Amino acid sequence: MKKKDNLTLRLLILTFLLSTGMFAQEDPKPVFITVTTLHRNLDSDRKDWKETEQEYFDKVTSKNDLIIGSEILNHYFTENSTEVLLISVFRTWEDIEKANDVSDELIKKGWPDEKIRKDFFDKYNTYYSKMHSDEIYSSIGDSKEFKPTSKEPMVVYIRKSQMSLNGQGKGMKEFNEKITMNNPYIKGYYPNRHSWGADSRDFLEAFYYDSLSDLEKSSDKQNELIKTAWPKEEDRKVFFDGLNKAFTGIHGDFIYHNEPTLSK
Repeated sequence: MKKKDNLTLRLLILTFLLSTGMFAQEDPKPVFITVTTLHRNLDSDRKDWKETEQEYFDKVTSKNDLIIGSEILNHYFTENSTEVLLISVFRTWEDIEKANDVSDELIKKGWPDEKIRKDFFDKYNTYYSKMHSDEIYSSIGDSKEFKPTSKEPMVVYIRKSQMSLNGQGKGMKEFNEKITMNNPYIKGYYPNRHSWGADSRDFLEAFYYDSLSDLEKSSDKQNELIKTAWPKEEDRKVFFDGLNKAFTGIHGDFIYHNEPTLSK
């Protein structure tokens, strides 16, 4: 059953890497985020796919108390139109492993008949190719949390930056307090860094917007807030020179949309 196999693969326990000094030491205790990237079978019916994922969410994910957050993100503007991201959030590293056992029990309760259970997961597997990837991140710094109220999909912009890992760079906490938290177009903000995956330099930020137009407006608002926070050009330069030392300057941009009824 591919769904169960994917969960098992992303529940591996490895060493958690702490961040550099760009965040203050009093940051809140991190949570852990597993990200499984699947690839949709484009020949499948999207309505059927959604109904199948909804059934799994209702019977398993929504009832697993060790999964404190969950999203399914679909391709919007990325390099691969088949991408589907399955995201789960856990309070502790140990809960990642424990949650798999809880899900196994919920699966048996949700589909008590073995044949019906097999038929469901056989169908589920037809919506995706066999290729997938797994990564685990840890939250870092202050997030801008929110409770979505709209039934319409939200735009989720993900910026994946490359950290320099040189022990230098400071000011991310100050930047977020003065800029990100005060930008009304950014409904939610979640900074995370590599904990397990292909590249230890990964620093990933997820921004939630109501629309693509709000994402564009957010950029103009950010520039306005920056000039207000550091009105003198010389002060701005000093601050951002310090902040930029934490990164190599290389980053990637990805835009997805979520599925509100599959969000926890």
